[in-house]
Amino acid sequence: MTMEFHLRPPVVDTRSWPDVASVPAGVRARVAAPITLSLLRRAADRAGICVEIASGTPSHIDAPTMMIADPDAFARRVGTNGLIGLGESYMAGEWDSPDLVDVLTRLAGIIATSVPRWLQRLRALHLTSPPASDDPAKTNSRNNIARHYDLSNEFFAGFLDETMTYSAALFHDPDAARWDSLAQAQRQKIDRLLDQAGVTRGTRLLEIGTGWGELAVRAAARGARVHSVTLSSEQLEAARAKVNAAGLADRVDITLTDYRDLTGKYDAVVSVEMIEAVGYAYWPTYFATLRSLVTPGGRIALQAITMPHDRMLASRNTHTWIQKYIFPGGLLPSTQAVVDNAAAVGLRVTDRLSMAPHYAQTLKLWRHRFDTVGVASLPPGGDDVFVRMWHFYLTYSEAGFRSNYLDVEQFTFSVDDGEGHHV
Repeated sequence: MTMEFHLRPPVVDTRSWPDVASVPAGVRARVAAPITLSLLRRAADRAGICVEIASGTPSHIDAPTMMIADPDAFARRVGTNGLIGLGESYMAGEWDSPDLVDVLTRLAGIIATSVPRWLQRLRALHLTSPPASDDPAKTNSRNNIARHYDLSNEFFAGFLDETMTYSAALFHDPDAARWDSLAQAQRQKIDRLLDQAGVTRGTRLLEIGTGWGELAVRAAARGARVHSVTLSSEQLEAARAKVNAAGLADRVDITLTDYRDLTGKYDAVVSVEMIEAVGYAYWPTYFATLRSLVTPGGRIALQAITMPHDRMLASRNTHTWIQKYIFPGGLLPSTQAVVDNAAAVGLRVTDRLSMAPHYAQTLKLWRHRFDTVGVASLPPGGDDVFVRMWHFYLTYSEAGFRSNYLDVEQFTFSVDDGEGHHV
């Protein structure tokens, strides 16, 4: 069976997308191309994926299909730049799939073993490191955050629910979740974190990573005094407006502050999916800062996306597609990294909740919303390549959770009460 397909590559602006517009050339690209196609066939066979190369014969029938319209460009990109090349090739319209979630989920399930060990060692010789300008030091962090979160509040409102919460929701049943249950699931996630942190009337709460203000509002509605910090000027404006509209401005202070500049003492700290932007080299500083800000007997509740420890170690010094196009300077920690860095400063895990199926469903709902509604509110400069990039990002992320390659967890930490006891 041969499938007929006609991809329409987007027009690529060379100024906005220079690496998408140009296909790698030179000896390395030419040598890598046939090896890449051979490895793709091998990986597809293992994963049960149908690879349809233009004018070719698929390797499987009745299977999730990866359609490659320009096999030479695809192979040169992937052979030269690995997963960055895979994403850029999709952005350029050189391949597509009517089953993109399934294709990427299956690939994610075998990614660690799809390339022979000897070839992995060779590839390690030419994988690029993240640019110094993306390092999440204090001098760069605000720019890194702005490149993602300051695209525009209207853009994010186009695919997020009414709570404007951009992190994993917590459903009663993720398999049965629908768009009209997403807002309540986001509030349920927030309430669980606040409960774990012991936030009640009079609690002095620090939130690291404001988002668009839903957590701060819900904490203040309990009677807490909230200090929330962000590095996004767009989010700062929207979150303050949300707090004012709720009539809680006397209980919530939102500031444009790097976590490393925080001082004072709080009864509790909550941070939702912010550690991913901290960076490997700064995790010790991050946890030491958390520890210094919490009163003896206080609690810390974090929600963090995690990846396998061995893959984190293997990728911590390499540049990834997500870092290049979505989250500059970011790195997902492993559960071991979270626990070890916390323990090193005297924080002990007292509760953990794994939520991978919940994030997969959250991302599915965002993706459907983005594809149907969100494309009407693109940020300035948002073109067809941008749309393909964001569709790939949301799908790629969903596949990570569906394959169990990624997890998202809520961690609760107890803090020494000053007498050697954890509370």
